[in-house]
Amino acid sequence: MFVNGQAMSGGSIHAPLTDARFLGRAWTAPRYRFWSFRDEFPGLEPVSTDGWSVPGELYAVSYAVLRERLLPLEPPELELAVIELADGSGSLSMRVRAEALAGAVEIRHPDGWHGHLATRQPG
Repeated sequence: MFVNGQAMSGGSIHAPLTDARFLGRAWTAPRYRFWSFRDEFPGLEPVSTDGWSVPGELYAVSYAVLRERLLPLEPPELELAVIELADGSGSLSMRVRAEALAGAVEIRHPDGWHGHLATRQPG
């Protein structure tokens, strides 16, 4: 499972992944735009142009953990999909539902979600 937001290490919904095997940092293929929803969570949008490689983390997760512990924590704006990683392989990940982009703000920070949040902190 590729995660790029609150399910990453230190995120508010990382708990279901604490026993999963961490496979390392990973990047999407440059086929995605990346959106922030109220600075609460991000979402990937597959695009044919103007995409970039979004950073995240890759985990070996059982279907039971995914079904029973992780997916129930995901916001309704996201859905489970198969995405393309930078190395050409595929992975399960959450992506933005087509109808959910209203009000989202695009993220273009090279450090992804964590970098975006750091720029939003006051001071």
